[in-house]
Amino acid sequence: MATAVGAVTGSLVAAGCLGRRDDDGITVETVADGFAHPWAVAFLPGDSRVLVTEREGRLNVLDREDGTVEPVDGTPDVYAAGQGGLLDAAVHPDFPDESWIYLTYAATNDDGESATHLGRGRLALEGPELESFEELFVAEPFVDSDAHYGSRVVFGEDGMVYVTTGDRQFKDFGPDHVSQDRTNELGATVRLEPDGSIPEDNPFVTDPGVADAIYSYGHRNAQGMTVHPETGAIWQSEHGEEDGDELNVVEGGGNYGWPIAHTGCAYGTDEPVGDDPHDREDVVDPVYYWECESGGFPPAGMTFYDGDAFPDWEGDLFVGNLAGQYLGRFTVDGTDVDEREPLLDGRGWRIRDVGVAPDTGHLYVAVDAGDAPIVRLGPD
Repeated sequence: MATAVGAVTGSLVAAGCLGRRDDDGITVETVADGFAHPWAVAFLPGDSRVLVTEREGRLNVLDREDGTVEPVDGTPDVYAAGQGGLLDAAVHPDFPDESWIYLTYAATNDDGESATHLGRGRLALEGPELESFEELFVAEPFVDSDAHYGSRVVFGEDGMVYVTTGDRQFKDFGPDHVSQDRTNELGATVRLEPDGSIPEDNPFVTDPGVADAIYSYGHRNAQGMTVHPETGAIWQSEHGEEDGDELNVVEGGGNYGWPIAHTGCAYGTDEPVGDDPHDREDVVDPVYYWECESGGFPPAGMTFYDGDAFPDWEGDLFVGNLAGQYLGRFTVDGTDVDEREPLLDGRGWRIRDVGVAPDTGHLYVAVDAGDAPIVRLGPD
């Protein structure tokens, strides 16, 4: 149980049929379709346009009002294989005065090994184009794997850039696992200045045995991250092994246990991976989790609701569910979390990302498929 693109079109047709009403009293519309595995939606402040990444390497500008889509030039070369490719996007909080767009992506070295990258470029909407794109950070080491890149990026209330990195699917479960080895940057949350440099107050900068960029460690593969609009706390959704999926509140310097403490089991077994996190004082407990044999909640992008369109959802947390094919809704009181009835259930949609339009309060959802829509949820 769960516990505490080919040619992209912009037709503005409804999902399934025009103005279809969802069982939860919401209207679900397709804003644009034809995307190839969209991974992220990122809203441009004071603008009707939203950025949409596609895993194969394309960045798009989507107009939410008329559904038109324009591909953006100047994006980096990416390693589009397995779970890799062009992944998350974040807009500088002072946009458009600071026109930087931050991208996470998988890329390779000369030996064909891959790593999670962070880079940025200045968005010129005339074109559109990313100008002066620069690589800011690489989560080393490069490895021969095409899985578990993590790869969400957000700006914290402190103005710093937070990026998740995955464990690259290493299976040597034990204290020597890469997620517990702080000399590398795998299985971690890293914290950077907007220019990619290391903040002087990062938790381990005075420890010569730890990579300076690390903010938290002991993660498996966090593919969702968002900032609580009232507290400023950073929340993450993280994939477990066999179940063991988690929601976490990130603490600087915290060890989140993987794989020495975990609520899931080894794939195909009922054998726990590590200790129960609640039995150890040296790890940070998840605020919500799906234990082994619960069926899990393979999570993706996430956001807190802070809009006006759905007053009853104020402060709720929305998390994309991949294999379960629905949008999860959770009520949150401090760190007390309860799962509510799912949204978009029964449509066969793997939900990759979700965001709240700052002007309308509508939810925008990226569906993960080879020919996929961006859909909008509005009040009925």
